[in-house]
Amino acid sequence: MNSVRYQNFEQTVAQDTRHWLERVVIGLNLCPFAKAVHVKGQIHYVVSQATEPHALLAVLVSELQALQACDPSVRDTTLLMAPHCLQNFLDFNDFLAQADEALVELELDGILQIASFHPRFQFAGTRPDVMGNFTNRSPYPTLHLLREDSIERAVDAFPDAEEIFGKNIETLEKLGQPGWAALGIEARVGLVEPQKKVSKPRGKIKP
Repeated sequence: MNSVRYQNFEQTVAQDTRHWLERVVIGLNLCPFAKAVHVKGQIHYVVSQATEPHALLAVLVSELQALQACDPSVRDTTLLMAPHCLQNFLDFNDFLAQADEALVELELDGILQIASFHPRFQFAGTRPDVMGNFTNRSPYPTLHLLREDSIERAVDAFPDAEEIFGKNIETLEKLGQPGWAALGIEARVGLVEPQKKVSKPRGKIKP
């Protein structure tokens, strides 16, 4: 991929992700903590060209190290998008174990945290079209790298943090499929493979 084509590719993926962040995560108030870092420009967007898990893991390791080394006032959090890798949710869910292992090996466990979003996210025991699944759906397979200190400060400042998950489910159920479609969330890069039988995903993502 030449530099011009890659730049366009990268910009498109980042734009799709920003649109999702603004319309869904912030717009629907799914994460009360997201607006501040977005407005301050403290979110670092990374678009990976990886097509295999091992290549994505290498990018993840690099971005974890970069986030740790960076001043939080400049880069508080990172969104790593993988439009050409782990399109199947079960494969993506399995990859998360490797991601957590990388945190431990880098001795960043307890310092950084990895949350995840996927265009075909599905809670175990639910149908694909159940609106609760859309709380964790993004245009592309996405790894969200967060600082534990930032999470703790945000939770301390939000008295009802433990209620966020349930409220998000209610918000999406009220929105419904027509409402979701009206938000215009789409992936303009990459292909999504047919979904396989769903197994139980990891535990709930911390707010």
